[in-house]
Amino acid sequence: MMFEGLDTLILSRIQFAANISFHILFPTITIALGWVLFVIRLRFSQTGDDKWMSAYRFWVKIFALSFAMGVVSGITMSFQFGTNWPGFMETVGNIAGPLLAYEVMTAFFLEAVFIGIMLFGFSRVPGWLHLLATFLVAFGTTMSAFWIIVLNSWMQTPQGFEMIDGVAHATSWWEIVFNPSMPYRFAHMMLASFLTVAFLIAGVSALRRLMGDRSREARTMLKFGLTMGALLIPVQIYMGDLHGLNTLEYQPQKVAAMEGNWETQSGVPLLLFAIPDEAARENRVEIGIPNLASLILTHHWDGEVPGLNDFVAEDGTPLHPPVAPVFWSFRVMVGTGLAMLALSWLSVFLMWRRRHMHEVSPNSHWLAAEGLPKLLLGVLVPMAFSGWVATLAGWYTTEIGRQPWLVSGVVTTAEAVAQVPTGMVAGTLVGYLVAYGALLFAYISVIVYLARRAAMGQDERANDMSHSGKAQVEALQPAE
Repeated sequence: MMFEGLDTLILSRIQFAANISFHILFPTITIALGWVLFVIRLRFSQTGDDKWMSAYRFWVKIFALSFAMGVVSGITMSFQFGTNWPGFMETVGNIAGPLLAYEVMTAFFLEAVFIGIMLFGFSRVPGWLHLLATFLVAFGTTMSAFWIIVLNSWMQTPQGFEMIDGVAHATSWWEIVFNPSMPYRFAHMMLASFLTVAFLIAGVSALRRLMGDRSREARTMLKFGLTMGALLIPVQIYMGDLHGLNTLEYQPQKVAAMEGNWETQSGVPLLLFAIPDEAARENRVEIGIPNLASLILTHHWDGEVPGLNDFVAEDGTPLHPPVAPVFWSFRVMVGTGLAMLALSWLSVFLMWRRRHMHEVSPNSHWLAAEGLPKLLLGVLVPMAFSGWVATLAGWYTTEIGRQPWLVSGVVTTAEAVAQVPTGMVAGTLVGYLVAYGALLFAYISVIVYLARRAAMGQDERANDMSHSGKAQVEALQPAE
């Protein structure tokens, strides 16, 4: 059998990992895309240029699709707290429950109320109201991310509570919300969302260009996405450095696994490649840059980096996370980020050079986007989902790196899992994987379909927004 030899604990972890991996794809898009739509809508209000409304019309469809996928997958994920992980809520439900409730009351409420106006109120409500609805939906997505990151960060670095009869009780909600890792984790996730959207916009716009789309909208959004990516990646690198220093302070075992470092020592090399061997407690193969890990983590050439062998119980049980998954997921995240950096900077440079060479031309702002060769546009297309790869790799690093704890120092993963038949978990896992695979294929197919229609000039409502802001008689009639 596919899952032969796996127990309920492992299968439940795989099932939850599959669910959250699928779910996180869509909030990662909607969080930032909501703000991008607000900027686009604001630019239309300021300039009256139809290219901005055409862009709004196109990307609001992708936002709506992503929002719906996120809501549905989030519901199934919440079920697993009760079916697979009852020990989680039994132990820390007094803290996790209110935080999840705050997310519903302050975030989902705004999204649910105003998304209808945002999607269908183009020419049916005053322009200021439609702009306000777009802002409130964007704000709602950010608040949703805030509360979820608060809970996840508290699970990583818990504080502001006391244990009474094996149950966590809050003593300071301020300390719970603003736990030591929350600011860094929230900023890191927000930047990841904006970078994901930046490359999605650039990739889809590049696809439209390759399909023959010569519209001002496609050119503008291509430049918009690439410029946003080029500007934000250095900020993300800086924030990642701060986040790494925070993790080193509060979760040194995670950092040790990320670096594949077994012995606490100074002058640790940055391993570009290694094969961690947990049985032998060493790396069988190493390719690294001397002292660079110490420099990055401690900002000193000979700084001391913790080793995995410091986190072993007296009976030999490892008190650190599985090394290989954390080690490699971290490198996938960093490698993808560096590829995004190189591609965005190269693209922006080529666009700038083309514009500089043709600055006397009245169409220079168009020529800037056309400075990209077809080969580079072709590379941008698959990179449309590079943000997903980096986000998932970073999420795996964070979540696997917390093991064996579900809530650090409070409850282990093994203590929280439900004692249900292995076959039942395996069966539902297969069902989830099949459904998620089909939905993901459909999602990407719809985006390609929308891009093709836009490239062929078949976005039938692209110009309707010229009347946005005027409450018309048609407002009383059903939508088309």
